[in-house]
Amino acid sequence: MGEFSEQITFLSVDDLERSAAFYERALGLVLVEDQGDCRIYRVTESAFVAICLRPGRTASEGVILTLVTDDVDGWHDRLSAHGVTCVAEPASHPSYTIYQAFYQDPDAHLIEIQRFDDPDWKTPV
Repeated sequence: MGEFSEQITFLSVDDLERSAAFYERALGLVLVEDQGDCRIYRVTESAFVAICLRPGRTASEGVILTLVTDDVDGWHDRLSAHGVTCVAEPASHPSYTIYQAFYQDPDAHLIEIQRFDDPDWKTPV
């Protein structure tokens, strides 16, 4: 059995254009595939997020789209400048060895901007 080569997270949205503006302008993600009622954006070389027009479907409780970066504060400044709703200001969480902040996209999906402070976090257990 082969390894997985890519990852895509699909999110339901009520207004495709409004959500596209958020993912393209506020987050600066590049559109790689426009399927009409779904748009797929590149997050990293092999990770993607997609928004699909599905009116009436709410954000899934407990689902968090986490974007990992060394510059949580810079992203906080950028998202604040774009008027993005901040749910939790940047803060350290020693029990997880992370620094993180939380935001909401236009459809109330929870977006976490996070930095791992443990240099070995990618090391297999």
